[in-house]
Amino acid sequence: MLVEVEDLRTYYDDDSLFGAPVKAVDGVTFDVRRGETLGLVGESGCGKTTLGRTLVRLERPTDGRVLFDGTDVTTLSGEALKEWRRNAQIVFQDPDSSLNDRMTVGEIVREPLDVAGWRSAEERRERVRNLLDTVGLQEEHYFRYPHQFSGGQRQRVGIARALALNPEFIVLDEPVSALDVSVQAKILNLLEDLQDEFGLTYLLIAHDLSVVRHICDRVAVMYLGHLMEIGNTEELFADPANPYTHSLLSAIPEPDPTARKQRITLRGTPPNPRDPPTGCPFTTRCPAKIRPEEFADISDELWERVEVFREVLRERERADLSVRQRVKRLLGRQTQYDDVDE
Repeated sequence: MLVEVEDLRTYYDDDSLFGAPVKAVDGVTFDVRRGETLGLVGESGCGKTTLGRTLVRLERPTDGRVLFDGTDVTTLSGEALKEWRRNAQIVFQDPDSSLNDRMTVGEIVREPLDVAGWRSAEERRERVRNLLDTVGLQEEHYFRYPHQFSGGQRQRVGIARALALNPEFIVLDEPVSALDVSVQAKILNLLEDLQDEFGLTYLLIAHDLSVVRHICDRVAVMYLGHLMEIGNTEELFADPANPYTHSLLSAIPEPDPTARKQRITLRGTPPNPRDPPTGCPFTTRCPAKIRPEEFADISDELWERVEVFREVLRERERADLSVRQRVKRLLGRQTQYDDVDE
């Protein structure tokens, strides 16, 4: 194993005086095997990007461990962290905002080499020229600025920057979502070629499940900061074990307009990550939820209404309160959200 993640948690506002923290990543455990591409999928806001950023230490984890070749990188700091970052890089989702418009392409790709103090200035420049050639750019692009390139070319610059220090592990945070379909295919083929050439290990964060199926060896499914399911790509697509994975796969468009496909539409929206449900995080929307015995004899329509009413109560309970309302609660006084009980 190259990367082993154990009970990883990343919370925001966890030291806030008022309210609970945002549980962006909440107790995730998995591993990434050397040389593989692990896909990470899930709806927007489920914690995929936060997890990827935490693995490369762009976010500080609240708890848990990330073992890279047996070393717990969550404990590293200073020079040790700087040295380790040679081995783990990230390609960001938006090639526009992730590149500095005031720097030339050569300066952008050379920056990691400058920070790491890699060899001499002339060798760095030669290294950058080689990297530009590797990702399909020309030597004369060295002195151009990001705004002079197309979206696909800018993403190639981001990939060249990630490769500068010869990392073993790269987080690809939706690297093709901002690109046209024709350009997406070229970037994906480039990533596969680079993996074969340099023996890279990828964590691919994506929304497009067809892309994930094409490029990934295994797939992990996230929901509300939790890992719902992980498995071999073809096995997961053919026979998903979790109801949430079923609903995700049912959303894949079918190219044949005459084909019949059962679309699973989930009720409501994901719960607030400040106040996730107890037990399974998918319990508030799960179509396979088992009724309690006391509700066994009621009709499906009435059961649906009971579930909707419970969700309304949960929403009222976790509504964002003003500072004044929070002070009232601390003093034991009633707020406008305290007048309905289940």
